[in-house]
Amino acid sequence: MSSQVYFEAVAQEWDGMRQGFFSEAVRDSALAKAGVQAGRMAVDVGAGSGFVTEALLKAGARFIAVDESEAMLNVMRQKFGANAADYRRGSAETLPLSAGEADYAFANMVLHHVERPATAIQEMARILKPGGVLVITDLDHHRFQFLVEEHHDRWMGFARAEVERWFKEAGLRSVDVTDAGCNCCATSACGSCEASVSIFQASGWK
Repeated sequence: MSSQVYFEAVAQEWDGMRQGFFSEAVRDSALAKAGVQAGRMAVDVGAGSGFVTEALLKAGARFIAVDESEAMLNVMRQKFGANAADYRRGSAETLPLSAGEADYAFANMVLHHVERPATAIQEMARILKPGGVLVITDLDHHRFQFLVEEHHDRWMGFARAEVERWFKEAGLRSVDVTDAGCNCCATSACGSCEASVSIFQASGWK
């Protein structure tokens, strides 16, 4: 089963499932890193059921929510209203946005699901305005195989240096890598895990 098929299947239950994986502290740290200002344009890449989108709405930002799953986009429309955001179907590797469209781009727990993480980062860099900010929160490298088998992760987290290199290769500047200060927790028939989470933040390349 692909990640897209998996998320189509769990869309209606995802809010409850997500609470068992990671807390609001992850998105709070991400938004604080970006310094989100009301009225600016933000893009939530791989928005899911609207975990980051909800925080952007509260912050008064204008935003575009992008997800591969139409079921997830429908969940967001039901939660926030059809006119609360611009909901677009698309993948992290081929974002349905023009170059320089966003002041901020966020991708929370998305990178480990995409086939080509470096390409996804290049796409997120492409849509930033000059001086815009990209913030990615994702798992550090881990050994919890059940996340691949049960949650259809493509990657078992990432080495921080590897993601930092991808940022720089995408032309991003002022790359900063920090610990999110919280873990991603999940349980399985084969046990439980606490994988650490990193925040990768950089400014637009121009």
